[in-house]
Amino acid sequence: MPRAAPPALLLPLLGLAAAAAADCPSSTWVQFQDSCYIFLQEAIKVESIEDVRNQCTNHGADMISIHNEEENAFILDTLKKQWKDPADILLGMFFDTDDASFKWFDKSNMTFVKWSDQEDGEELVDTCAFLHTETGDWKKGNCEVSSVEGTLCKAAIPYEKKYLTDNRILISALVIASTVILTVLGAVVWFLYKRSLDSGFTTVFSSAHQSPYNDDCVLVVAEENEYDIQFN
Repeated sequence: MPRAAPPALLLPLLGLAAAAAADCPSSTWVQFQDSCYIFLQEAIKVESIEDVRNQCTNHGADMISIHNEEENAFILDTLKKQWKDPADILLGMFFDTDDASFKWFDKSNMTFVKWSDQEDGEELVDTCAFLHTETGDWKKGNCEVSSVEGTLCKAAIPYEKKYLTDNRILISALVIASTVILTVLGAVVWFLYKRSLDSGFTTVFSSAHQSPYNDDCVLVVAEENEYDIQFN
């Protein structure tokens, strides 16, 4: 049995849903929530983590930052299904010695951590973080890496583009609602118009002039007039 086509009124919303999934720069990026991700699979020789970061900034992005368990799980799942799966991915994190805390290169807040090797009193100068792709845990390592098997980058969807996408959905919903309302109002007006026409015909026929005499009275009057004419 052929599959039924979606109702015509839903087509604009389906189109907008597809457009929302295409807010990333190109099809090589993957979208999750309000961010786009790309894994640069090329293995490169580097002298420092800044060389790795430049790989991302050259694509208008920055090294990956992770802010909740859902995002961490999404990255692991996408690495296994779509990207090559190196054992460890370098995160866009560094240890700031000025205030003795880890920070993200993209300057976002540190709202989530998933350390597997947290120890008190350890030396953290020149320490960066790596995502272990088997367990999803983070581990510490030296920032002075000599090579990477791939670079994971992240870019936020531009505010203007996201704002316009939300506006398109709102405008489409308003157009659909207005169309439905106008259609219903048109049906009601047409029904009332037809009803008034039918009532008008009934009124015309019901108000037609009727003689005050019935048929018998008219016959008697006619016979009396004929009798008067004969004798006159």
